[in-house]
Amino acid sequence: MNRYWTLAKRPPPPWPDEGTFALREAPTPKPDPGQALTRTLYVSLDPYQWGYKRRGVEPEGAPCHARTVAQVVESRIDGLAPGDFVFCTNGWAEYGLIGEGVPRPGYMVPRRLDPARGRISQAVGVLGMLGLTAYAGMILQCDPKPGETVVVSAASGGVGQIAGQLARLKGARVVGIAGREEKCAYVTGELGFDACVSHLSPSFAQDLAAACPDGVDVYFENVGGAVFEAVLPLFNSKARMTICGLIAHYGDVGGDAGAAERAAAEARGVTVTNLFVGDYVEGHHDAFLDDMVPWVAEGRVKYREDIREGLETIPAAFAEMLKGGNFGKMLVRVAPDPTL
Repeated sequence: MNRYWTLAKRPPPPWPDEGTFALREAPTPKPDPGQALTRTLYVSLDPYQWGYKRRGVEPEGAPCHARTVAQVVESRIDGLAPGDFVFCTNGWAEYGLIGEGVPRPGYMVPRRLDPARGRISQAVGVLGMLGLTAYAGMILQCDPKPGETVVVSAASGGVGQIAGQLARLKGARVVGIAGREEKCAYVTGELGFDACVSHLSPSFAQDLAAACPDGVDVYFENVGGAVFEAVLPLFNSKARMTICGLIAHYGDVGGDAGAAERAAAEARGVTVTNLFVGDYVEGHHDAFLDDMVPWVAEGRVKYREDIREGLETIPAAFAEMLKGGNFGKMLVRVAPDPTL
């Protein structure tokens, strides 16, 4: 049998509660020609998934969407054999089909993984869409210059930790914004940011201004709300801002926080770009891996994962991640990783 989590009811504002998800089971699917059955090893939990659920993108009764790392169990796809590892979108489920004619919201074309190029869990992290998101937003959109000041919100999170290190590789001065002091210490001590301030501090706005005495040239936005409001008066002329996420607003009912932030920043002469990683898969993914794989292998880009164990833990881990309780990229290991 295939166990999976699905929505039990219309998602409540602002955040999931104990009755939001239901654990169900169904017969494990059989692959048709052009398909393969895969067993999920890692489930990636990301803030955008709450938007999927709030907007009703997922069909009633279907497994909740997520990017995953899985291992092939049975294959009817040429060139893909049992035992191979793949990046796919099995969602919050123990098993899933990949290949031709597989209907699933957010379905992405599976990609065979080479464990020699990095830990397979990194395929939904620093060497996957998460890393490409940071790469596209920081390198391709914001293009930081040596000596500029770059601010990254949610700096210890999955995307933020990568984005800030990429700015450092480009010679910029990087200031992170995180929550607990433990996270701020990690951002400066392990990741090498020049400074990090806590948004939990009662003097947060003043602390950020003190950390950016020359103003802000680039802002990588993951949060919104009060964090954005503290950055706004610090923007320099010709500053650039990419809107990767607005987690502070994912529980809002109605309105368009992104539009409001864009208007406020543009009124100060800032070039604002929304970031959708799907726009960068074609034409940039290979170049991204060519850069990122050696950077990670050489330790020039460091990356922290927050891994929980077992399918049963997914809803609690998801809610914790939305509220900022994770420390690093949030993953759930659903089955043992044979490469460890």
